[in-house]
Amino acid sequence: MMNNIKIGITGLPQAGKTQTLMKVIEMLESDGLKVGGMITEPILDDKRRSGFYVIDWRTKQKGVLASTEIKSKFTVGKFGIDLEVLEDIGVNALNMACVESDVIVIDEVGKIEVESEKFVNAVKAALDVEKPILLTLHKKSRNPLLQDIRRRDDVRILEVTPINRNLLPYKIMKLMKGELL
Repeated sequence: MMNNIKIGITGLPQAGKTQTLMKVIEMLESDGLKVGGMITEPILDDKRRSGFYVIDWRTKQKGVLASTEIKSKFTVGKFGIDLEVLEDIGVNALNMACVESDVIVIDEVGKIEVESEKFVNAVKAALDVEKPILLTLHKKSRNPLLQDIRRRDDVRILEVTPINRNLLPYKIMKLMKGELL
């Protein structure tokens, strides 16, 4: 039995936020729960990050969210951002997860994603749904949405580090089942 806990997973870049989230998703699905929402995945060229995909977890629809190849007025570092892809895939995935899924996942609330007002509104709406939510959060961003999430009384923030990254998914599962407070 899952409670309606909302957990934010934070950490430095490449600390293992998405890997932690993926492990929890795997455990939730093996427990028979329907997980929905959006995840991001790096695009690697010769082991170097050249962008990110956004993926609808339920449908597996995938699009290029950020890339060194995209020319856009929205950029983060060396990446151009395609907000249309974020909204078509990511926002729709979040909206559907609020209705159809047992657990909502949002990877990641970061510098790229908060450029979209539709994304920001979809995250706020998801946080108000009476379902468990797992979010990965950019650690250092001072964006108003991230600040609001961190200030919420109903969101528990956990940090991924190299030391706890293997155990954290199990702690999150215990929290979701109400075994840890």
